[in-house]
Amino acid sequence: GALVFRAWEERGDRTQFVESDDDEELLFNIPFTGNVKLKGVIVMGEDDGSHPAEMRLFKNIPHMSFDDTAREPDQMFSLNRDPTGELEYPTKIARFSNVYHLSIHFPKNFGAETTKIFYIGLKGEWTEAHRHEVTICNYEASANPADHKLEQITPQTHFIS
Repeated sequence: GALVFRAWEERGDRTQFVESDDDEELLFNIPFTGNVKLKGVIVMGEDDGSHPAEMRLFKNIPHMSFDDTAREPDQMFSLNRDPTGELEYPTKIARFSNVYHLSIHFPKNFGAETTKIFYIGLKGEWTEAHRHEVTICNYEASANPADHKLEQITPQTHFIS
């Protein structure tokens, strides 16, 4: 599947493609090395029935399988045939502003038995992932009186007669 993710200038290379096995469904799992603000997706296929007709995007679901595709997608697109790879499908930026894993599901095509994709382009901004370092903390299960020195207060009793 990594063959179809390449530079914009190389999108016209039709020697590298991905084709589904038994039916028209395809699923791509894309882990990112940082956080991505995804702004758009480009899908280039053949100008026939093997071009995907629908695209469903899921964010931040690592190791997604075909069983997980029954859930509601974060965004869904009806695709047009695009043999030149020039149609960009804009995403809802507010929903895709902090993506560390993207799953793209193509559930159907325009009528062929298999789906064939030549190029998938992702447009967006990458930022380095913010990693939380381990913080070493010491907690007291019970207070140690030796750690809390106070001046001795001597109680005084006053009698009123």
